[in-house]
Amino acid sequence: MPLLATDTVKARLMDAADVDRTLNRLARQIVEHLDDNPPRGSGEAEHVERLALVGMQTRGVHIARRLRDKIEAFEGIRLPFGVLDATLYRDDYRKRLRQPVVQPTDIPFDVDGRRLVLIDDVVYTGRTTRAALDAIMDLGRPASVRLLAFIDRGLRELPVAPDFIGRTVPTIAGEEVRVCLTEIDGEDGVWLVEPQPKDEDGA
Repeated sequence: MPLLATDTVKARLMDAADVDRTLNRLARQIVEHLDDNPPRGSGEAEHVERLALVGMQTRGVHIARRLRDKIEAFEGIRLPFGVLDATLYRDDYRKRLRQPVVQPTDIPFDVDGRRLVLIDDVVYTGRTTRAALDAIMDLGRPASVRLLAFIDRGLRELPVAPDFIGRTVPTIAGEEVRVCLTEIDGEDGVWLVEPQPKDEDGA
């Protein structure tokens, strides 16, 4: 979510250089994941081909795309890349009076047997992650799904735990974390804010 004019900024947690360093680390962690528990009888090329990145709308998509490009630069491997919107799978969307904004889902590969890395900017209650898993399972049966959160802000309501974490930012009720990315916000950075009014969505 972008930094809003109504937000009270409590701290700038990351600048553009911090964001880039964190993405570099996460990209290398994904590469290390390529070598974890290769399936029996599979060659290296087949094993790599089984891994794919899925970015969650909206900022998770841009984070996933940057990670794909960094992995390609580091390793010469261009991983399959997909885009997922799980809005209609959320357990609260029917309770809202307004029409939900649904963005495109584009996963141009068969998820069956894939080792997926699901990527989001902020993990909070766990409800969006749960919705995303439901959406993925409607598309097929992956071999595994790992969750990458650029920011884990805690205060979970469901038993969701990221496998890859860019940064853990403990928050309290009334605080939120804003991740801004150049592609849509004009700059890279992460802020801890107190929003006014309180947002309705929980990631």
